Amino acid sequence: MNILVLGSGGREHAIVRSIVNSPKSEKVFVASGNGGTAQIATNVKLDQNDGAAVLQFCKDNDVELLVIGPEAPLVAGVADLVREAGIDVFGPGAQGAQLEGSKRFSKELMMQAGIPTATYESFTDEASAMAYVEKVGAPIVVKADGLAAGKGVVVASELSEALDAVKDCFGGKFGESGSTVVIEECMTGPECSLLAFTDGITVAPMATAQDHKRALEGDKGPNTGGMGVYSPVPIVTDEEHAAMVDALERTVATLRERGIDYRGVLYGGFMLTKDGPKVLEFNARFGDPETQVLLPRLKTDLVDVMVACAQQRLADVELEWIDDWAVSVVLASAGYPGSYDKGFEITGIEDAQASEGVIVYHAGTAERDGKIVTNGGRVLNVTALGKDFQSAREAAYAAVEKIDFSSKTYRRDIGAKAAQGRQAWE
Repeated sequence: MNILVLGSGGREHAIVRSIVNSPKSEKVFVASGNGGTAQIATNVKLDQNDGAAVLQFCKDNDVELLVIGPEAPLVAGVADLVREAGIDVFGPGAQGAQLEGSKRFSKELMMQAGIPTATYESFTDEASAMAYVEKVGAPIVVKADGLAAGKGVVVASELSEALDAVKDCFGGKFGESGSTVVIEECMTGPECSLLAFTDGITVAPMATAQDHKRALEGDKGPNTGGMGVYSPVPIVTDEEHAAMVDALERTVATLRERGIDYRGVLYGGFMLTKDGPKVLEFNARFGDPETQVLLPRLKTDLVDVMVACAQQRLADVELEWIDDWAVSVVLASAGYPGSYDKGFEITGIEDAQASEGVIVYHAGTAERDGKIVTNGGRVLNVTALGKDFQSAREAAYAAVEKIDFSSKTYRRDIGAKAAQGRQAWE
């Protein structure tokens, strides 16, 4: 079948790679893709948030499956328009995407479903929000309600930092996304991501993963879209895993009760607190960079899974995973998540991928004059598979050293706590 994937990051490169490797795929288009997807599929220029344009492309190119990678086109309702035309879509409609598009919507749904999460209040005016922060004090978490590309969340350890975050939101730093602000208690404990495929009825959990959000080593610095990740997460107990699965199942069931048909990926970000797992956030799509360690471990044909989700027959599909560990290190442009320069030539990718079990996913790259150059804050995801955690981690960092570009920066402690047990977070 012909397949169109929307998106241009490392997540989409990972998705496209798995789709291209499926015998079910014929022509694979990517809008707009990057330097990595250009090597294995056909990049096309298309406004991913314009549902009418996406639908027309699907009709003109006999696309039978649309896969929506990023959150923005989901929130914009692209899935609704294409699905209504009778084309299979992997990704929820606009109503379901509010799980990510509105943190207030997400928290209200969790309250309705009885899902453990941080206590919170939401505000639409700066004065009330500032007064609440002054009353509660720090540490505290301040979130812009809408989409902010992973940068609208401030975990404030000092009161002044929280007050500045509120001012940033209402001052327009995140546009309309900051017109409503959600303020939460600051939970403590290790974090864990658990994603699941769902067709709106059946929920099929993926493997666990642990992202590293902070820009600097030692989990310091500003929040980013993710600086590295590994899978599985050894500290998660069977009881904790069952509780996280239960939260995802309750979420899908509550959406269904509200008349919301949710098909695609449900991403649960959890804090493993002393009182059990609590939801930090929901995303309405594959995580980035979690996808880059999950899909290399998935044995089941990804196209089969996606079509089953789109056609609401996921119960007929059994997910199988390889036993290997996966570790992925993000190579970023110096300055990320703030301002950074682009256009630097990248070398050593082929050399890195020559090592067994290493895959280099392109995130912020472009192809110019036959060369791959930097074109974003997160540039590459260097992923390695190994029979155990240590071998996967060593292989990932060995591959990192083979790749070079001006302004290259990365965290050297991705997964450092994984082998230390629960006490590493205490």
